[in-house]
Amino acid sequence: MKISLKKGFLLSLASLTLLGIVQQTTAQTKPETAPSADQMLEPQALKLLKTMSETLAAARSMTFTSITTYESPSLIGPPLVYTTISEVTLERPNKLRVITPGDGPANEFYYNGKSITAYSPAENLVATSEAPSTIDAALKMAYDSAAIYFPFTDVVVENPYKDIAEGLKMAFVIGQSQVIGGTKTDMIGLVNDKIFAQVWIGADDKLPRMIRAVYRDDPSRLRHQVEFKDWQLNGAIAADTFAPSKTQGASSIPFARPEPKPSPSPTDKP
Repeated sequence: MKISLKKGFLLSLASLTLLGIVQQTTAQTKPETAPSADQMLEPQALKLLKTMSETLAAARSMTFTSITTYESPSLIGPPLVYTTISEVTLERPNKLRVITPGDGPANEFYYNGKSITAYSPAENLVATSEAPSTIDAALKMAYDSAAIYFPFTDVVVENPYKDIAEGLKMAFVIGQSQVIGGTKTDMIGLVNDKIFAQVWIGADDKLPRMIRAVYRDDPSRLRHQVEFKDWQLNGAIAADTFAPSKTQGASSIPFARPEPKPSPSPTDKP
């Protein structure tokens, strides 16, 4: 399918600031021997992460706004920055709506426990498919069948802690901020084999406020960031929220991944 919900990153991240903090901390407390993997996982950092995850998992419903910023190389070298905004509505265990009005192509995503619908208003194209019965499985199906991926996936899955903590090599407390999200947040750093990540967690409400990431195998160290705002937990959600209302008259197309199909081998028969 040509409808493309912009692929983001996920829980990745570590900013240059984070790297600087890592280096500074290392210089100040240089151990005589390399710490083991267990020693790199600070209990307080894991506690903050787990509390945030439990708060999200316990919410019967949630709405929030996600602002995603990501860098992409320009022709002359320095990266360009692109931003998208998404309005997210979730009702556990099996309903999710993501409205992305811009920047970039606008798109809408609906999951109602039985089917997935993706709609592109500009092209007036719609794709609908039967779906599994959980949000986690539906998100996996959306990615497998159409490369649909949301950078805030770790926030809406059934067990955020399991998804984020799996494979962690480092977790450490950085300190507190009074700036991000207009509230006091606890900052933690997370590292696995793929990403450096810095996460800001509300000190009072335990909700994620920002995630900033750099992929470790990216030589350009491009930065990816997701901000969260307008959090509402356990509010009433209208029954028709998870059904598309503008797709009547839209051209129906099947879900398909955007990657080009491989060229046929010369030995392939026509």
